[in-house]
Amino acid sequence: MVTAVALMIETNEFTKYENAKKLACAAGVAPFEYSSGLYKGKRHVSPRANKRIKTLLHQCARSAIAVPGELSDYYCRKVAEGKHKMSVLNAVRNKILHRIFALVRDDTMYDPNFQHMIA
Repeated sequence: MVTAVALMIETNEFTKYENAKKLACAAGVAPFEYSSGLYKGKRHVSPRANKRIKTLLHQCARSAIAVPGELSDYYCRKVAEGKHKMSVLNAVRNKILHRIFALVRDDTMYDPNFQHMIA
């Protein structure tokens, strides 16, 4: 509930950002590659993020991976593949934020059994 209210306030009821990627950048959960010319660096998140939203999303992600489900399975699979735990946790934060944005955009309730329609 706290995260939902904070997101509503910080995003001006989801009208401040036109898509989920821009919101993810502002929240500091979208990784960017540091590169210059031939140099390809590691991917990092922006230090200029909204720390309050990032902290709330972090707590949501920790809760999501603690209970059995799709996000927990994703986390375990990626860690087993050798990914760093905090990198995968950031991906879970990003997934949560994208899902919240999609639900608000489509004005629907979350359905864990949702099946994508293939056109």
